[in-house]
Parts: sequence; structure tokens; C-alpha cells
Amino acid sequence: EEEAQRGTIGFVEGFIGGVAADEPRAVLIGRDVLSAGGSAADAATAVYFALSVTMPSSASLGGGGVCVVRNAVDQTTRTLDFLARAPQEIPRGAARPSAIPGNPRGFFALHSKLGRLRWEELVGPAETLARFGSPVSRAFANDLAQVERALLAEVPSRRIFGHSSGQRVLREGETMVQVELASVLGRLRHEGPGAFYGGTMTRSFIDAVADAGGTLSADDLRAYRPVWRDTITVPFGNFTAHFASPPGAAGGVAAQMWGMLSDEDRFADAAEDERQHLLAETALRAFADRGQWLQPDGTSSIPSAELAAPARIERLMASYGANRHLPAAQLNPPPVERLENPYATSFVVFDRYGSAVACALTMNNLFGTGRFATGTGVLLAAYPAGAGRGPTSLGPMMVVNETVERLFFAAASSGGVAAPTSMVNVAARTLLAQEPLDAAMQAKRIHHEGVPDITFFEHGTDDAVQKSLLGRGHRLARTPALGRVNAAYCGRGIPSSTVNCSILADIRPRGYGLAVSTD
Repeated sequence: EEEAQRGTIGFVEGFIGGVAADEPRAVLIGRDVLSAGGSAADAATAVYFALSVTMPSSASLGGGGVCVVRNAVDQTTRTLDFLARAPQEIPRGAARPSAIPGNPRGFFALHSKLGRLRWEELVGPAETLARFGSPVSRAFANDLAQVERALLAEVPSRRIFGHSSGQRVLREGETMVQVELASVLGRLRHEGPGAFYGGTMTRSFIDAVADAGGTLSADDLRAYRPVWRDTITVPFGNFTAHFASPPGAAGGVAAQMWGMLSDEDRFADAAEDERQHLLAETALRAFADRGQWLQPDGTSSIPSAELAAPARIERLMASYGANRHLPAAQLNPPPVERLENPYATSFVVFDRYGSAVACALTMNNLFGTGRFATGTGVLLAAYPAGAGRGPTSLGPMMVVNETVERLFFAAASSGGVAAPTSMVNVAARTLLAQEPLDAAMQAKRIHHEGVPDITFFEHGTDDAVQKSLLGRGHRLARTPALGRVNAAYCGRGIPSSTVNCSILADIRPRGYGLAVSTD
């Protein structure tokens, strides 16, 4: 009888876990799934499908992503790669080359492995949002405004994203209805993603993609498989930090930064004025090293496990000076300029048992190709190559204590080249400096990507911090915001008889997210 009530909101009494994401309505759907007895994987699946409706600019069914997944049952933490990959070939005359959709099969793989609730219960809320409409959030309204002219120029996008006047895009609070997308979600709910990748929908979807100027074949869809990979691990103290392995390339950057900051308690022991210097210098070195291992498709030329190996970390920090900035040109090797895809969204979910999912999603460009597969309501992800399009900014993380078998921290980020540095800024303050999560999230962030040789700092950074950085030889530039982070921290670990957890999303000026939990 008790199990018969699972799936009903309120099934779980007391602490349910938590959800944080860049778009609020998806967060509330994830909360309901946890309340109904769903696992972190269930809630993550429901959050994703809601995002496919409320945040299609970065999370359409046509896109893909990377998750770090913690399974409390067998105490494993792994990377799940379901990126929107390049098709086998691009026909001549393709107007807007597109990628192979990864999200539907990726989240089906997650749910199949770790889900408790029925698939239909997790896709259904998104279908309802699409069919009957949902208010445009501030987060999505911001994305719409960035490309208003391009969206209004295309009839299908103007019909869905445009105001009834035809003169502007929808604004915050106005209702967005997506009936065609609701039909596709209904098929996915009823038949599973098999219908999409090699079943009743495949032929019509391929034709719809071609009609929109995209590129996709039946073989591309049938052959597409999400990939489970080992994480990049960085032990520190009694803990292990897990980072997404390439082709979520930001995971490699974040892992190296973490290795440099945590080695010999370097960040914990530093005075506050040196901590900002440390964050900039470790970022500079990690981005310079990325130029050595990052391949054009986002993969690594060396085994992922070696990216943050102690010997490599020691070599990267050999040139570090606590009181001076080393000019980027003097690094060996120096950093390499690379165009970045700045458009993604992220979320974090954890349940009361200590399982967690941290994901970053992208369309390889804002709104992907800018076109829908005709008649489906599915925005197509851009071809992941050239012009800064691809998954290089994706790389969530988690921190666990393997000895006591508890999860302590999970985070995911977006914001292009600053995504890994912004996440590590928060994680270092929380876990290494032992600041409360809310203080770590609110702290002003530092970023250095090597080219140009400039240390970026957020508006509002203390004058004393700026003076300290200038005194160490940094060239400075102010920016309104660095990255968008969603993070959860449990001070005593989870599961625990005494719950002590915080979960937060970045809000203005960085983002417009929401985080929810229950005591």
C-alpha cells in the first residue's frame, strides 16, 4: 500500500533533497518528483524535459549535454556523455548544418539505470507545459531578447516565440504555447526515445530536419548512444572531487584548477588577498595546458585520468609565485586563443539518500541553428565545430567522502569560458576555505583564460582586492558577471541522520535561477 502511494506529491515526509537550475519552473517540477518519492535521477529527468519546454534556447530535445552522476546504492560516481554530436556527413547545400540530438536518449539512459518512478510520470509534466502553455521566465526572456531579430525573421520561430503583434518576441510573464512540441513529447512519453531514434518517428523527423536545412540520417539516429565514462578524480584530505571527463572539456580545466588549489592546502592556507591571485593563476595555467590536450572535437589527446595527476599538477604550479603574476607569454607552453560557445544551462539535483545528478546542457549555440525541425517544435542544435560551437564549456563536479560513503558537494555551471572558473571559485570557498555556501556564491569571482592576458573581476569587487592584484602585476578588467553556478553543499554529508544542506542558484546579475529544498 505504501508503494502504491509513491509517485504522489507528499509521499516523502521531511527532507526530500534539493533542486537548483537556471529556470524556476523546471525546478518546481523537480521538487515535486522528489516529494513524490523519486530518485535524483527521476528528478533530473523531469527537470530536463521541463527545460526542453521552458528553456529551449539551451535545452531543446535537439541538444545534448554532460552529467556527473552519483549512485548512493553502489557508491559510484560517473560521467554521462550525451552530447549533440556531428552527423556522419553534411550534404552539399545544407543551409544550416545540425547535430544529432542527444538529450532524449541521454536522460532515458539515466532513468533506466537509476530511476524509481515510471518514465511517463517524468515526461508528462513537460508535455502539459507545452500543450497548455507556460509563462515565459525572466531567464528565457533574456535569451529571447538577445536574438529577437533573428527569431522574428523565421516564420516558425516567430509563431512560437513572437508576440501576437508579430513585432517583438515574448516577454517575461507572457504565455508560450508549443502544441507541436507537446505532440512529440507525448510520443516520447508513450513510446520512449526508441520512437525518436529508430522507430515510428524517425523517418518523419529526418524529413523535418532536412526541410529546415539541417543534416541528419537514419543511421545517425540509430547509431547514437550515450556513453558512461569514468570521472576525473582529484583526492584531497578525506575527500575525492569528481569532474566530468572530456569531451566535457571544462571538466578537465576545473579538475586541474582543483588539483592546484587543494594541493598542500594551498588555497586554505592562503590569506584572502592571495586567494584571488591563486584563482586567477590556476585558471591561467589550466587554460594554457588545455591547449596541449584539447582536440577539435572536445576530446583529450591524453587519458583523462592523467589530466589532474599529481605530477602534472606539480609541473603546472612550478612557476607559481605568491606575490607575482607570471605573464601568460612566459608560460611553457603559452595559452592558445580559442573561440568558445558561451551558451549553455545547468542544474543540480540530489535526493535524501545521497544520490545526485549535476548536468550542463547546450545547443552548441544560442537557440542552436535557430530553426525547428518542421512541424515538430524541436529546435535543432548547431553542428558542433568551428565558430566557437561545441561542448568545451561543459563540466559539472561532485565531492564525496568514499570512507563514510557520503555526498558533500555538487555543482554545475554555464557561461562559456568562465563556466569552470566560476564553479571552482564557489567550490574552493565552500570546501577549502570552509565558508558557508551562500557566502561562497555571493563572493565576487575572478577569471583568467590566458588570451588576452587579463584578469577579469566582477563589478563590486573590493578596491583592496583590485589593488592587491595590481600590485602582483595583473592587468585587470571589470565585467558585470562571471558564469552562472548551481550548487549544493551538505556540511555533514548525505545520507546523514542530521541533515545540514544548502542548495543555491545564481541570481541577478549573474542569472535568474531558483533553488528549492525542504527541512
